[in-house]
Amino acid sequence: MAGFVDDGADEDSVGRITEALINALPDPVLIIDGGTRVVVSNAPAREVFAGLRNGDALAFAVRTPGVLEAVQLVLAGADRQTVLWHERTPVERLFEVFVSPFALHGRTHAVLELRDVTEARRVERMRVNFIANVSHELRTPLTSLLGFVETLQGPARDDPIAREKFLAIMSKQARRMARLVDDLLALSRIELNEHVRPQTSVDLVSVVRHIADTLEPMARDAGVAIKIDMPLQAKISGDRDELIRLAENLVENAIKYGGGARMAPVVDIRISQSIAGTIFTVCDNGQGIAPEHLPRLTERFYRVDTPLSRARGGTGLGLAIVKHIVARHRGRLEIESQLEQGTLFRILFPMDVNNNEQQQ
Repeated sequence: MAGFVDDGADEDSVGRITEALINALPDPVLIIDGGTRVVVSNAPAREVFAGLRNGDALAFAVRTPGVLEAVQLVLAGADRQTVLWHERTPVERLFEVFVSPFALHGRTHAVLELRDVTEARRVERMRVNFIANVSHELRTPLTSLLGFVETLQGPARDDPIAREKFLAIMSKQARRMARLVDDLLALSRIELNEHVRPQTSVDLVSVVRHIADTLEPMARDAGVAIKIDMPLQAKISGDRDELIRLAENLVENAIKYGGGARMAPVVDIRISQSIAGTIFTVCDNGQGIAPEHLPRLTERFYRVDTPLSRARGGTGLGLAIVKHIVARHRGRLEIESQLEQGTLFRILFPMDVNNNEQQQ
């Protein structure tokens, strides 16, 4: 912020203009006098510093040495200073603080402008972690493929039994990478359009029945029974392709990981309707998931059992895709699980915006 020029105006006028300018700014802004007391603060600043009043010492609100030192430097004649302020209570936030010299009533003041970079840093950490995770997920199958290629080009060149064995493993690893790339692309497309709610009317019952029929051979091979309880029709506002993907991920997961030794494995698929909207539920009677894992299940690449997930073709992105599809459809995802009791995924889709009457 540039220094204010008095131009002969009286102090009251200058003060009113300055306060009006500060209050027009969207970010928290404070003006500090030579005694490091607050002269002017805008509404966003008062939200950040609860109980802050004009005339209070800055040190009452900000105890970060870096910020206080920057103010002292500016008041002593230094140029603009930039520091980071990490606030941990009542919620954790990270601010970039700009401290600039400001002439008011002929005296040097300091202007503090706070820019909340919490979300930007969080997104940056997610991006870095995401790249690291993708690199890790791809490195294993790529290393395996390269090793088998070198073996086939060398020691196993004339060994037909080894060649068939290695080619089968290479095919499995290549399919794993293809699934990972496919899931990454799907997740990217969903996130790109997440702010746009689908408006097309889709029959969720037909979508789920299609997935149940498609996955029936997999369930039969795994010894899992699929039970269905659905009305004849349930219309929601949605993207049919995304809803197919959502249902496929949930039902396939239940078939793959829901089996238990206590009783014959069963996957219950239900659709019901209420005043709030349409409820889609997928429930298994398997081993269940420990409570500490539940809050992180929809994180990218988070797995409860990494070796088992990879062995069964999982990419670690299925439930992240489900979460983002639910968010795009303005729905609500709930996960309930108890060890040795099974796991339940429940999604509430709001009423069809194109048809306010509940389908029976």
